[in-house]
Amino acid sequence: MNIKKQILVIALVIYLPVQTMAWGQLGHRVVAQIADSYLTPKARLALEKILGNESLAMAANWGDFIKSDPNYRYLSSWHYVDLKAGESFADAKTYLETDTIPNAYNKLNFMIKQLKTNKALSADKKLMYVRMIIHIVGDIHQPFHAGRADDQGGNKIQLMWNGEQTNLHSVWDTKLIETQQYSYTEYAHNLNHTTAAQRAEWQKASLMQIIWESNQIAESLYGEIKEPNQKINTYNYIFAHIHTAEEQMLKGGVRLAGILNGIFG
Repeated sequence: MNIKKQILVIALVIYLPVQTMAWGQLGHRVVAQIADSYLTPKARLALEKILGNESLAMAANWGDFIKSDPNYRYLSSWHYVDLKAGESFADAKTYLETDTIPNAYNKLNFMIKQLKTNKALSADKKLMYVRMIIHIVGDIHQPFHAGRADDQGGNKIQLMWNGEQTNLHSVWDTKLIETQQYSYTEYAHNLNHTTAAQRAEWQKASLMQIIWESNQIAESLYGEIKEPNQKINTYNYIFAHIHTAEEQMLKGGVRLAGILNGIFG
């Protein structure tokens, strides 16, 4: 990427709507930092060869930043899965297994398979796929990246949050977790207390199950919104939901480590 293009990308990123970035920069880095702590030595070495001096946490937001480059706009649909309200698991499974439009489910499966089996994969593709896997695994743990198509995963549901006009998706991307005022390293350190049994149980979940889990959280959250531009009692909402957001980040980190270890370790 030449200097002019780098400047353009940085300038556009500054103006990207926050709600396009699942978990925001903070949440994605928390997920990646937690994952880093559970890498096998073999996976760590393989990832260092691909990422160089770039840590998992620093790679975690590349998937959002690069969307500002017109050459990478095609990646936008890779960040989410849209399901229908009230859809059953069987219906969601059928849809995800048959849909050919790029989405988080089919592109994660594709990239994981490529990194595992394609020995001719170029260094550039390996780097892109690792960065995107780190990012999208974080995405699918944000409930509204497995939300409803008709409201664009909560983006069209307008709310008042602490006197500010926003939307349901943005509350879960950034506003909820940023109320804690931690750096990503502080947040990861505070959350990352798991048992081996917990990690093993969480890592057994398939991508399908992870997406369904997020969708069911989103469905319960949709039910709390009763009217347009509903005024949210900010402190009550934080008290009621911060644990869910934090558990999703923790699960995301543990599961990301499991996926990367499965590919490289």
